[in-house]
Parts: sequence; structure tokens; C-alpha cells
Amino acid sequence: MARKQDKPLVWLRGEVKTPPFSAEARLEAGFLLRRLQKGESLGLPHSRPMQSIGLQCHELRIDDENQTWRIVYHVAADAVVILDVFSKKTAATPNEVVRNCNKRLAAYIRSATGTGRKPK
Repeated sequence: MARKQDKPLVWLRGEVKTPPFSAEARLEAGFLLRRLQKGESLGLPHSRPMQSIGLQCHELRIDDENQTWRIVYHVAADAVVILDVFSKKTAATPNEVVRNCNKRLAAYIRSATGTGRKPK
């Protein structure tokens, strides 16, 4: 029986490294991203849907020493697409983050389907 292939991570914006992430937060983010690559569906408290960005979009929640990190991602058929990584300072996701993620997702979908121009 053939083993299901793990999905690659496609980073459109952001990175997870120490610093600014603590070593523990970086490891937690890596562990959760690896679960997504294996096809697992994550829910609260680790992940929540981000319908304001698009279908199959979510944000990972990573609590760190002095701040909270968010990793906005899209689960595509062939990859886990990282749309943004940011430090969240308020209860609501900043409008600028939502707008930028919408643009990145649209560009990724255009490039993946071969319609329109490729993202920069």
C-alpha cells in the first residue's frame, strides 16, 4: 500500500525562527505545521478558521514568553500555504493583515491554476 505524501509548506510571507520566536515557541510552531503537512485538521486552541481571508484559511495560535504569534495558512490540495506570520497585539486581526493575506491567497490560486499572472 502506498504511503500518503506529506504536503510541502509554501511560504508566501514570514518565517519562524529564533529570535524573535523563543526556542519553545519555534518548536511548537514546527510541530503544529508538521501535523498540518501530514493532513491533520487542527482546531481550538491551536487553530481557528479565518473565513474573512478565504476558504480553507486558518490561523495557528502560538503563545510565546511575552507575546502571541499567529501563522495564517491556507490548506490547498497540494500544499500548506503560509500567508503571513505576525505578532498579535490586539483581540482582532489587523485589517492590513487580512487584506494582505487575501491578496497573497488570490495570487497563489492564480499561479497554481495557471490563470492570470504569477505572484511577485
